[in-house]
Amino acid sequence: MNPSSPSPDAGPRQRRKEARPQELLDAALTLFVEKGFAASRTDEVAQRAGVSKGTLYLYYPSKEELFKAVVRQNLSSLIAEGEEMASGFEGSSSELLSCLLKTWWERVGNTPAAGIHKIVLAEVRNFPELAQFYNDEVMVPADRLFSGCVQRGIERGEFRPMPLHEVALALMAPVIFMAIHRHSFGACPGQGAEVDPTLVLDTHLDLVLRGLEVRTPPPQ
Repeated sequence: MNPSSPSPDAGPRQRRKEARPQELLDAALTLFVEKGFAASRTDEVAQRAGVSKGTLYLYYPSKEELFKAVVRQNLSSLIAEGEEMASGFEGSSSELLSCLLKTWWERVGNTPAAGIHKIVLAEVRNFPELAQFYNDEVMVPADRLFSGCVQRGIERGEFRPMPLHEVALALMAPVIFMAIHRHSFGACPGQGAEVDPTLVLDTHLDLVLRGLEVRTPPPQ
């Protein structure tokens, strides 16, 4: 047995200790989405996770650091996975972009983590440090990922030359809109037109990818 491994006698107690960071992040995400960042209190997060406030501070010394950890786990890590996937992707660039956006919806947009976008849009102007953090951790890497995929398509002759940053924004905007809708009108049954995320995403991809494709001149 590895001497550093917990003894069998530690059992549930040791496993509970190892699970605490994840339990705290899950509780924080739920509370932030329900109440917003400013209105959420760390003692509420601790209570939901079933630990003391002091225990929470052992892992995350402030509410800001807790929010950053939630963003890193749910958004930053997925962008990093996307960059790794894109670097070794063997299919077409259209297939790559489709895979990235559909994975994002499955892993973020269609989960409680979608509420992070609503929190950021509504509150970051009052928290400049978090605004800078979100820009550095999410917006810049996401732009780099999607711009790089478009550049790949241009270099391979699949896409016509287009401004990379603007195309990246056009790709990302509708999925962010759907995430915000999920936690606004989508949370109020009967209010506004219903949105089918799968149909919207498929339509969006069809429009954008057809617009990017190299156009064959019409026959003379």
